[in-house]
Amino acid sequence: MKENEDKKQIYFKRVYDNIKNIGYHTTAIMEEKDFTPFAYSTGIFKNFKIPELFISGLGPNLSGEIIKNYAEKFKFGKIPLNEKIDNLIDQFPVYLIKVNNEDLTEYTLTSIKFYENRNYKYLQLVFPDLNGNFPTEINYEYDQKIIGEFKI
Repeated sequence: MKENEDKKQIYFKRVYDNIKNIGYHTTAIMEEKDFTPFAYSTGIFKNFKIPELFISGLGPNLSGEIIKNYAEKFKFGKIPLNEKIDNLIDQFPVYLIKVNNEDLTEYTLTSIKFYENRNYKYLQLVFPDLNGNFPTEINYEYDQKIIGEFKI
């Protein structure tokens, strides 16, 4: 039990250090059998006054790159919701959609602990499959869990 508590303390020290030094922390949960990977930011809302970002279905490196680009591109600015964004990453266009914090409670545990009783918001990034189809299109084939409401 003590070992788990020590690991938690080390982890949250790293989270708080990243938020202090970089402005945010990225948490990435790896893919497993019958489990879709996901990643999310913590600290962006506090430091840059824009919603945190949740990404389902992409690996940790690409998710980390997207979160970094998102923070840099939109910090202190206006974010286009439900509009195709062609310049967030080079590989493909994306959409940003609203998602309720309550719908992310199983996913964003680091943010829940960090913000405690303070207000914060999340957006979800939606991306196409390898053929360029988005989740609302007929031929879409990818393991991406859409938690917010995606309409195009």
